[in-house]
Amino acid sequence: MSSEHDHPHDHTHPTGPLADASVRIARETDAPAVGFVQAVVWREAYDGVVPPEVLEAFEPQAFASAWRQSLANPPQGVYRLLAACAGDQVVGFASIGPSQDPDADAATGEVSALAVHPQARRAGHGSRLVNAAVDTLRGAGAESVHAWVLAGDEATRAFLAASGLHPDGAFRDRVVSPAGDTAREVRLVADIRPDGPATSP
Repeated sequence: MSSEHDHPHDHTHPTGPLADASVRIARETDAPAVGFVQAVVWREAYDGVVPPEVLEAFEPQAFASAWRQSLANPPQGVYRLLAACAGDQVVGFASIGPSQDPDADAATGEVSALAVHPQARRAGHGSRLVNAAVDTLRGAGAESVHAWVLAGDEATRAFLAASGLHPDGAFRDRVVSPAGDTAREVRLVADIRPDGPATSP
């Protein structure tokens, strides 16, 4: 998960009235837009983390193809792809599902990917995606949620901390290249039980 925060960037933002902002369940036809956002954000987030040849492989078409297949044949369980929209345009997404961590119980959900296009940040899309993810997971019976974040991505960690997720001390070194290069990630968690300490991340 990377670069889902709404922090300032040196990008030109559209002028004029803001388009209606919303979050909805992604459709198969959203795959190209989601793939484009993911390619832009992943290249930004992993620059200097993965080898250049890996960075170059972050192509919109490849991501879109994977999302299209996933949306056409979704896995069983509460796996969802949420799309953040400005009007009709998809400007961000969040992927959620049951936690795959070996130490997680059945009531643990995970935000496995979260991204907002750089030119659409500072408009609340990231926060709306997090809230929708938590609401969806809670509705499916989850009592806690976690997300893995690059250890050096302080801005994303700060955004998620402001949303109610905090490090629990767990970390992992994920292989990020065919040559075996690794990137360290840390885990952020939140209690999302209605009567828990963090009811609305």
